[in-house]
Amino acid sequence: MTIDAPGGSRPALARCVAIDPGKFAADHWGCAPLLSHTGPFTDLLSADAVDELLSRRGLRTPFLRIAQQGKVLPTARFTGGGGAGAEVADQVIDDEVMRLYAGGATLVLQGLHRIWPPLIDFARRLGTELNRPLQVNAYLTPPGSQGFKTHYDTHDVFVLQVDGVKRWRIHEPVLADPLERQPWGGHADEVTETAEGTPAMDVVLAPGDALYLPRGWLHSAEAQERRSLHLTIGVRALTRYALVEELLAMATADARLRGTLPFGLDVTDPAAIEPELTETVEALRDWLARAEPADVADRLAGRDWPAARPAPLSPLAQLDFADDLTPSSLVAVREGLRWRLVEDGPEHVVLRLVGRSLRLPAACAPALHFLLAGEPVRVGDLPLDGDDDRLVLTRRLLREAVLTPA
Repeated sequence: MTIDAPGGSRPALARCVAIDPGKFAADHWGCAPLLSHTGPFTDLLSADAVDELLSRRGLRTPFLRIAQQGKVLPTARFTGGGGAGAEVADQVIDDEVMRLYAGGATLVLQGLHRIWPPLIDFARRLGTELNRPLQVNAYLTPPGSQGFKTHYDTHDVFVLQVDGVKRWRIHEPVLADPLERQPWGGHADEVTETAEGTPAMDVVLAPGDALYLPRGWLHSAEAQERRSLHLTIGVRALTRYALVEELLAMATADARLRGTLPFGLDVTDPAAIEPELTETVEALRDWLARAEPADVADRLAGRDWPAARPAPLSPLAQLDFADDLTPSSLVAVREGLRWRLVEDGPEHVVLRLVGRSLRLPAACAPALHFLLAGEPVRVGDLPLDGDDDRLVLTRRLLREAVLTPA
């Protein structure tokens, strides 16, 4: 369940920060780093889990990157075919990975929120608490090595130190609140110059330590006398610029803004451009004054919803459960599902989901609200006339992956 208030119970967030969520939101979120001790984290990932991923899970690129001396190595250095009956050309070759790691390379396991069960569950819970899409990577660095030089990220980061120790040098931003289209490479000289100065934080993370870094803060990390394994949870920012982008996309409906500039206009002449710019700004101002929050919200949903996946389901068990459904069966809305229920005239309602919509009779609306409230529901308790209607609606929602067995 998403918690909208700044405080409240957020057990997943409590594994990333050691202060009250309200204080974190007010004093650190998006503005200042925070060092905490909230571990251990070996239930989320461990050295044994890394070995399993690299050797027994058929891992493929891009779920593994390998970096050395600040450069990402070509995947051909550590991938190949899967052998007879598994002719997939980009599977990770474990002995090649071992040789590269032993030679000082850093292993980056990417997208673990999609492939490692403990992190699938944790990422979903944390994403729900933050109401933001996120990703989880792991960094395994040999003793005394550094995978990447000083840089900044365009997303917020929680670092969870799993094993070993790593020294982090953190500097204030050279570009505050960078957008995704403003990576650090565009400010490489400023980043290098700033990194040579005194850091704002110089800390050594030990197992159980957690570090929060807002987007834009410069950082570099170096393993100490033994290998280091840490998780990096990247939280995608939703910025005011995203509102601007959606408003401009909507502005194509305004005929004044679609108008052609005068014939023969010299676009290099400021004096010639001035009256056209004035009229365009006026038209844009008039358009923005008429913008409806509901329309903007719909567009943001189209941008935001696909970035986070709901809880995994078991396709075969799901279909078997739907086939065997009875009025006494218990169901619940799929955890993490993004949805919106809207009216569609007097006879129908529409359940909007990611990339699709379900059109249903208006008489189903009370039952839909009951089912989507979040708590487990007994099919026979749905506010519909007769068990046949209750079973038909529930089976459809199970087959559409809206509901799951409770």
